[in-house]
Amino acid sequence: MVDLTTKYLGLTLRNPIIVGSSGLTDTPEKIKNLEENGAGAVVLKSIFEEEIIHEYEHIVAEESSKRYKDEFLDYLDYRIKSETIDKYAKLISEAKKTVGIPVIASVNCASQYEWTNYASAFENAGADALEINMFFLPSDLKRSPEETEKMYFEIVTKLKEKINIPIALKISYYFTSLAQTIQKLSASGVSGLVLFNRFYSPDIDIEKMTVTSTNVFSHPDDLSISLRWIAIMSNRVNCDLAASTGVHDGASVIKQILAGANAVQVVSSIYNKGPERIQNMLKDIKKWMISKEFETIDQFRGKLSRDNVSNPAIFERVQFMRYFSDRDKR
Repeated sequence: MVDLTTKYLGLTLRNPIIVGSSGLTDTPEKIKNLEENGAGAVVLKSIFEEEIIHEYEHIVAEESSKRYKDEFLDYLDYRIKSETIDKYAKLISEAKKTVGIPVIASVNCASQYEWTNYASAFENAGADALEINMFFLPSDLKRSPEETEKMYFEIVTKLKEKINIPIALKISYYFTSLAQTIQKLSASGVSGLVLFNRFYSPDIDIEKMTVTSTNVFSHPDDLSISLRWIAIMSNRVNCDLAASTGVHDGASVIKQILAGANAVQVVSSIYNKGPERIQNMLKDIKKWMISKEFETIDQFRGKLSRDNVSNPAIFERVQFMRYFSDRDKR
């Protein structure tokens, strides 16, 4: 028998597969289905700070002719935020009543301001942890890299003052010095880092001459980016690491754990194959563990991290020159 139990954010998960924040986790019924198909935990669909702001601005624009007083606009702002937070807190509460696996709340934020005041509502509703998905595209020429990175630390500090549940920070790889930033963030008081968030990707339709979206779902090839950085950083951080993007099968999960991940987040594969995909992934993991005579996840976690392989440069090599040179010799 093999034991897939793992620890993440101080929580005990029956296995390392976490269903990431998405439309897959926006109702208690869907979450129950994911639990029945083997999910170790779920991250609820994010509450977007930008959506609250846009809703307020939309109403104000529609009613601008009425020239509301500042006092009413303040009330409107408060009401919209309160209704959104209450709705999300209800989702957390109902999900906790429905399933026995950890339920992680999620906030996708664009600033470090007012929304942090509502974090305690998620804790009071029963969330086991809070995941913060925070990212600023480094396209603002007036803001220095130091100023951008400082915002991540400020938000963690504010949250630690308000809540006691574990905090995970989902970050991107767009940092001036990614390794140093990951290490510093791991010492900021967060319980975990998720590497990495997946971005909305624009495309251009050359026939209609319009900007469109592309690559909504991840591809198995996307695994390499997070795999590299999990392997490089797994023994150099003071918190747990979760891998995200490109995890589509049991082999992907095994690779990330070998690199040093405590858990993985899966979304696209479940959208494409259904919740039953989790069962298949778990079967593949168990089969592999039996073949390698591993009884627990901890027995092979990090065995192929940067610090535990004979040639650490493999993880840090970024140029193709040698690869193409070798092919030319064939």
